[in-house]
Amino acid sequence: MNGASFEEIKQEIRDAIQMDYIEPADIPAIELYMDQVTTFMDKHLSNNKRSPEDKILTKTMINNYTKNHLLPPPEKKKYSKEHIILLIYTYYLKNFLSIGDIHKLLNPMIEKYFHASEQDSVNLTSIYSTVVELAQHQYQLDKQGIFESYEIVNKKLREEHPETPVDENMAYLQDFTFVALLSYDIYLKTQLVEKIIDQLEPPQTEESAAGETKSGKESKKKA
Repeated sequence: MNGASFEEIKQEIRDAIQMDYIEPADIPAIELYMDQVTTFMDKHLSNNKRSPEDKILTKTMINNYTKNHLLPPPEKKKYSKEHIILLIYTYYLKNFLSIGDIHKLLNPMIEKYFHASEQDSVNLTSIYSTVVELAQHQYQLDKQGIFESYEIVNKKLREEHPETPVDENMAYLQDFTFVALLSYDIYLKTQLVEKIIDQLEPPQTEESAAGETKSGKESKKKA
């Protein structure tokens, strides 16, 4: 970013943080085979790749997600719209959360809403639609916050080193300080996300509820 104007810097930042969204209407209503799922994800999220060689989703990833209960097993080797929604969540969450945390976060949704129909007031599609709408709004806020962070870094370094020319060393200090500031923000938000996940209660299934009722009755008899 050495020698560029702030408007040029802002354009560089815009180019760097472009984010693909999969709109709810773009998710196929029909069931897909695994190859079709990976092709769909790669087509719609390709701009999120760091390099052209990166994979958005592979067969091995999908099998691992199923094995770790992040994704219900496919029916007759076909994946539904609900499967794809869960894969989209997992794609983003795996960048900063452990498999265990993702499972704890998604499991209540799978238990409560995976088998919900489109006619139900709350289902995976309606939840996803709300998340995408809010995420697009949050993206604009975050983008503005990133611009402001860069302005803060640039202003601070120029105040502390007014006589230093904008050479490679100064450009490196600007980039390093900018990265440190962004990383601190990520760290704080990750801490908050992990705290919320730690406080999540496991979903109560009919079997567990029945077990608790039976246990309570037996305790009363003993008393």
